[in-house]
Order: sequence, then C-alpha cells, then structure tokens
Amino acid sequence: MTRSYQIRTFGCQMNVHDSERLAGLLEDAGYAPAGDDATPDVVVFNTCAVRENADNKLYGTLGHLAPAKSANPGMQIAVGGCLAQKDQGEIVKRAPWVDVVFGTHNIGSLPVLLERARHNREAQVEILDALETFPSTLPARRDSAYSGWVSISVGCNNTCTFCIVPSLRGKERDRRPGDVLAEVQALVDEGVLEVTLLGQNVNSYGVEFGDRYAFGKLLRATGAVDGLERVRFTSPHPKDFTSDVIAAMAETPAVCHQLHMPLQSGSDRVLKAMRRSYRTAKYLSILDEVRAAMPDAAITTDIIVGFPGETEEDFLGTLDVVRRARFSSAFTFQYSKRPGTPAAELPDQLPKQVVQERYDRLVALVNEIAHEENLRQVGRRVELLVAAGEGRKDSETNRMTGRARDGRLVHFTPGAARVRSGDVVETTVTYGAPHNLIADGPLLSHRRTKAGDRSEAGVKPKTPGVTLGLPSFGEPAPLPAAVGGCAVR
Repeated sequence: MTRSYQIRTFGCQMNVHDSERLAGLLEDAGYAPAGDDATPDVVVFNTCAVRENADNKLYGTLGHLAPAKSANPGMQIAVGGCLAQKDQGEIVKRAPWVDVVFGTHNIGSLPVLLERARHNREAQVEILDALETFPSTLPARRDSAYSGWVSISVGCNNTCTFCIVPSLRGKERDRRPGDVLAEVQALVDEGVLEVTLLGQNVNSYGVEFGDRYAFGKLLRATGAVDGLERVRFTSPHPKDFTSDVIAAMAETPAVCHQLHMPLQSGSDRVLKAMRRSYRTAKYLSILDEVRAAMPDAAITTDIIVGFPGETEEDFLGTLDVVRRARFSSAFTFQYSKRPGTPAAELPDQLPKQVVQERYDRLVALVNEIAHEENLRQVGRRVELLVAAGEGRKDSETNRMTGRARDGRLVHFTPGAARVRSGDVVETTVTYGAPHNLIADGPLLSHRRTKAGDRSEAGVKPKTPGVTLGLPSFGEPAPLPAAVGGCAVR
C-alpha cells in the first residue's frame, strides 16, 4: 500500500523551500501526501534553530505526537533542518520514538533513512558536516501554482555574533547561473508567474566564481525569461549591496520594486558588536539610492531589540533610523541567546522586562509608520497576483487577497468575477490599515492565467532536479542578454 506523508515546517523561507524538496523526494520514492484528516504514515519536522524557543516548540510537539506513535507502531517520525543539525543524537535521547534524524546537508537522504529505520527497527541519525548534494539537484513538489522559490546559494560567509546559521548551513555555495535559469524556466513552463531568488545573502552571490557583480546580472537574466512576470529576492546584506543591483531592479520590468533590507540595529556601536560590517549612514544611503531610482519602492526590514549591552541611547538610535527609513513593515525580534554563538558569551545580557518594554515601543512606532505609509496608498491603482490562504478573514468579508508588485498585501472585492488564485487583477486601494490595504471598489481588469487554471484544478508544479553541475570555482558561462526597459509604472 502507498504510504502517506506530512511535512511540518518551522522557520525561514529556506526551510519552506527545503520542505518542497523533501516532498518531491518522498513522492519520487512512492509516498503520497496525507489527507487533511488522515493520520500520516510518516511525519517529517523540518526545523529552525534561530529563535530561543525553537527547541521547546519541537520537543513539545514531539511529545504530543508520542501517543499517536504508540497507537500506530508503523508510523515513522523524522526530524531534519537546523535544529537537527545542532542537536544531532540528542533528539533521539530526548524523544526515543523518533525514527530518523537528518541534517541540513543531506536532505536527499531522507527516503533511504526511513527505509533503513524500518528495516533495522532502530533510529537512524545521519548528520553531515558538509553539503552532500546541492538542493537544486533534488526534485521538488511546489506549494504554489503561481509563485516559486529558487535557491541561488546555500550557506553564509558572514560572522554575525547573534546568528547560528553559518555553523548549521555551512559556508556559502553558489549555484551556476545556468542552473538557476533552468529552474526558473521549468517553473514558468508549469505556469508559475513569480519567482523569489533565495539566499542567506543574495548580494554576495558570485563569490565562489569570482564575480562581485553576478547578482545584478542574474536579476536581469531572470527578468528576461519569457512568461515570467515578477521577480523578487531575499535576503540582501547592506555590506554587499551595490549600485548595479539597484540599476538592475529599476531597469528590468519584471523585477519588483520591493526590498527587504535587514537593519538589525540603528546603533553603530551595537552593529559593531554584532559584526554587521556596515553603519547606519551606509544603510540609509542605500535606501536613498533605491528610492531615487524607484520612488514607489516598498522597503521592509529585520530589527533585533535587546542585544547584549544595548543601552537606552542605542535603542533610541534604532527608533531614529526607523523614523528616517519609513519602512512599509518590519519583522521585529527580541534578542534570544543561542548557545554556540559569540553573543551568547557577551556580558551585559539584558533583563527580560527591559527588552520587552523596548520591543513594545519599537512595534508601536513600526506600526504607526507602516499605517501612515499605507494611508498614502489610498487611491492608487494596483496590480495584484491573487493569492491563496493569505487572507484569514476573506470568507467572512467576501473578499479575496493578492500581493501588489511592491509586496503589500491587498484584500479586494472580486464582485461577480470568477477570480482564482493565480489570476491577475487590477483594482484601486480604498483604505490603508497598518498591515494591509483594502480595495473595495470594482475590479479594473481581470486576467485569467495558466496558474489560475492549475490552482482551480488543485494542480501544483513538480520540478525535477536541475543537474547542470554542482557549484565549482571558475568563471561561469556568460548570462544571456537581458531585455532593457524601465520598471517604473
């Protein structure tokens, strides 16, 4: 009988994309997705280790699953991802009902490890210290019919003192441009309209083959793929952000005017302690250059509150940068000590109540500015790629939800039109809230798409692994010439 699987994902976009690879591997091995109400034969946890409560969340969830495993001895539980890479054999010691533990460097081993665990009737723990195979060589069952992740690199060469990712994901490995473009083309052939280029630090793309301008060239080449309507990327690093990338964003029509630029702190002293390799003046100058080239650009960020030794003056510096930057939204975090990071050993770890009070003030300011920026969007005509599952109250309000080209979430009224996820509509913003926009007027246009057809039919793309070759040193083949033009609309 066909065995069923369920994947539960914690963490960042990289983890979400890894889970697509895990789904593709399992389906190639003969597994099928479990139904919504069915008990799966295999449960895979793809974990994150960035936040302090990641461990508690995983082990708590594993504990809740233990009775189901006892009632169904044939069920298998696998744990992978960053927390598995960090804790390794500790997982089966704390949760002996787990069957498989695999790391970030060998996600392709999952089907074999599951079979080995069944045959040997004992847990299999396999953690590699280096990348076994680049994820792009593995098949992927995509989550969306209209939007896809495309990894351009894995790992990170930075040494931020608060971050555990480099020790878990390893040094940066860059895909060849041909591999990236082949995967983009495969997605477009399946009807996908939008891709997001993924990397721990997309701006340093090309370091492995010695081309510091490789990312800007890749943006232009990706935007030139026929049939691809939107290109996004995440995440850049301010220290590596160059003017050629801004030019590529402004001059390539398919590249969206959206930039997620992590700030982390508005204090130069704290940035130095974080080893962030840039200062606030540099950061703000990048935003000025982006907005000069693309006045309609929406800029988002990441900010950490309560880094060890952060003073009230340091925190006020962060608030000042937030006011000057005018972010459309921000992901805000309270610093959490992660064992194995340099920051965990720093003196002057701040009391929880101090961090919480500063965090509350930051969130209030971020929401105030985001609301003001969203109010400025009222009356603006927007093109939306209709999304699935992003509007939690859509059924109550009789609205649907889409993403504007600048990344803003817009809840709109479809009226009598039969709009599907993956279709493209145009409408006018009628109201701005702190976290989203509302468009309750009539649709100005509605374009049915192949992605909409597939969404309606419940068909999600499955892409084979791109096997043009593993990353290697040396100059890659030239990128194809990109189509010129201006993206300002």
